Amino acid sequence: MKTLSIPREQVHAHFTARADRYDRSSNWCTDGGILDRMLALLAPNPDTRLLDLAVGTGLVSRHLRPHVGRITGLDITEAMMVQAQDAVDEMVISPAEAMPFADGSFDAVVCRQGIQFMDLGPALGEVRRVLKPGGRFLTVDLCAYGPEDRDEYFEILRLRNPARRNFFVRGDVAAALTEAGFDPVTVEELVTAEDVEAWSDHGAIAEHRREGIRAVYWRASAAFCARHSVQVGEGRIVDHMLFGLTVGVR
Repeated sequence: MKTLSIPREQVHAHFTARADRYDRSSNWCTDGGILDRMLALLAPNPDTRLLDLAVGTGLVSRHLRPHVGRITGLDITEAMMVQAQDAVDEMVISPAEAMPFADGSFDAVVCRQGIQFMDLGPALGEVRRVLKPGGRFLTVDLCAYGPEDRDEYFEILRLRNPARRNFFVRGDVAAALTEAGFDPVTVEELVTAEDVEAWSDHGAIAEHRREGIRAVYWRASAAFCARHSVQVGEGRIVDHMLFGLTVGVR
């Protein structure tokens, strides 16, 4: 895992700039296969009290809402959260590292593509604190496949998202949850195809960063291209990106 020191204000500014087009910014945002697997791994019931951590525009909550009793959404970006009003029962503006909830408040916590922007140790400690004993935490995160693609992929992710703090390689998130006291910890993996032109055109980075992303793909090593099944041609780049769906039990 690689970690950068990024101020919370930079994360807030980045997602404020992306709020209007966030739901269209990646194929994975609305990927029904990922959302369905999240539902299966959480295994909620009609009485489940769920915390959607880094709720964003409410895409995950909207999918899970028919299957749970109550959803609380937490985020630091008001411009994102205003779009989630129909998907949650309660909205809370707060950093994950200091959540304003009592111990054991939730049966389950879900976080898709959120922990990459957090101070990981304190945030995971807070997740464990607000979960009931036996409660589940599901986090869904982009990861490098391994050492063969790590450096190039981290550079691509850094250029696309300058607010990103944590860069994961397969297995890093499971190790972090185990260190935070979750047991057992299990991982399932899914791959999603992303059109890099659409994926990089999210409204919060300058064109020179998009050019930098293209350049990494154009000069990418054979090992990276093979691992990501990269397709380049006619002005289009497609990358097959790895998601880890990691579940930890309180």
